[in-house]
Amino acid sequence: MIKNTFRRYAALMAVPLVLLVLGFISGCARLQDWRSAAQEPPDAPASAAPRYTISWTMHQNLPVPEDAEMVRYVEEKFQVDLDIWNLANNKYETLLNMKLVQGSVPDLFRVRQTQDLLDYQQQGLIAEIPKDMLNTYAPNIMRAIREYAPAYQDFGVIDGKYYGIPVVNPTNIYRVPVVYRQDWLDKLGLPVPQTLSDFEKTIYAFANEDPDGNGIKDTYGLSLEGMNVVFGAFGQMVFTDQLYFSKKGQQLVVGALEPEMKEALHYLRKWYRDGVIDPEFITGENNGGYKHLSHAFINGRIGMTSMGNYYHWIQDGDYMTWSYDSQKNAQEIPVKATFNVKELTAKNPQARIVFGRPFSGPEGKRGSKAYDMLMSFTAIGANAASEPGKLAAILQILDYVSANPDPDTDAAMKYGVPGTHWAWAGNAKKEIALLPPYDQTFSYQNTIGTNIGMTMPFMPTDRREQWASSLGLDQDGIYNALEVATPALVRNGPELIKLRNEAYIAFITGERPLEEFGMFVKAFMAAGGTEVLQEANE
Repeated sequence: MIKNTFRRYAALMAVPLVLLVLGFISGCARLQDWRSAAQEPPDAPASAAPRYTISWTMHQNLPVPEDAEMVRYVEEKFQVDLDIWNLANNKYETLLNMKLVQGSVPDLFRVRQTQDLLDYQQQGLIAEIPKDMLNTYAPNIMRAIREYAPAYQDFGVIDGKYYGIPVVNPTNIYRVPVVYRQDWLDKLGLPVPQTLSDFEKTIYAFANEDPDGNGIKDTYGLSLEGMNVVFGAFGQMVFTDQLYFSKKGQQLVVGALEPEMKEALHYLRKWYRDGVIDPEFITGENNGGYKHLSHAFINGRIGMTSMGNYYHWIQDGDYMTWSYDSQKNAQEIPVKATFNVKELTAKNPQARIVFGRPFSGPEGKRGSKAYDMLMSFTAIGANAASEPGKLAAILQILDYVSANPDPDTDAAMKYGVPGTHWAWAGNAKKEIALLPPYDQTFSYQNTIGTNIGMTMPFMPTDRREQWASSLGLDQDGIYNALEVATPALVRNGPELIKLRNEAYIAFITGERPLEEFGMFVKAFMAAGGTEVLQEANE
């Protein structure tokens, strides 16, 4: 803490001293007021244990400032220095791997792609976490997993030893939505598509009948993410970050290799040739920045997508939510548009969206991409375990910020200082409302240093999730039937994904004839697919 304070002081030498002191006192006072009201125990004396420096990775949309007030609070409470690594979520693996290549291994290791846990363990980058230590120093996390996600409690075990705490996201019960431009459908007199033939009619109209009314042929039906709903009409997922497996009888198969995908490709190839698919689909729908934004949809280039999650597509008034006015008076108000819809209507105030059920294919199959309930792992860096007492300290902090049994403290670790950043809506302490201006501030939690823990498997009962359930998003999801990696998948997965993507793009654009689909399957199996499938089934 002394080291961090000195760096902050040196960087702010030009700031008038009185402003610096007043700002520091104000921030500390708000935290002290909350601590007193919550009857928080005093910090442990500095002599009780060594003061550890702990490098920490977390989910980030914005960088966490070095003097973030809630990080400072955790540092003071546990008498540690937290070194938060600012690794942007949309480039997390790339930035993390750069650190690892340079020899830097985080102490609190967020393994975002579940298949990477085995890879990192094989490289000696993560430490074994003795189960008795987990139960002693992270009892609330382990209790939550046992009670709410018992099927996943041993998913971080490799060769009989515990290496990763499973992060189970209960909201992944909701699949990715299928989104259309409602105003385009209305102008063209079309209903929301229910079948593949309905969908084909709709996207041809989007491409050829000037739905935006500008007199220019500059619109298309769909792009990359929408293609997964087409594959879903044949029961599979293809354009995914991982290889998606599905069950066929009693066996696991790779969905992209199944023969019905050749029929799906027939449709996509025809649509591409006819100018219905965005010719820029190869680069995806996102142009940078927040990774769940479909810029192709926002900019009016396509009329259908399946990108982002349900909470990225909320429209004004979809449900009622709690809010506080400038005088901190609680009131129920219509929810405001979020992310994709907010960006869309900022560009075109008349634009509207509608969710559709994934359309059915020739055999009645349907589905959109769903993310596995096992979202990631939380691991401990190998170096941390070699420093006496450090592993226990990390687990204590992780338990405190992730699964605190006290509702006030738990909310503070997620949203900040009560009365400053948020307040309870009602007396039941079940719903919170963000206070102005934080209710309109993108990812303010990153800028104040909250949400540094891991997701717990408690099913939220918020109005947002009730709204998602009312839309039927808990149905028609296509999940990966293989949730963890095997050694062969770790070795061969990246090359197989590259091979899959290159082949599918070539089939869609016409660079390869569909008659070569069997050749692609053979090349895939020869490149390690045979070994991957064998281990997956074993």
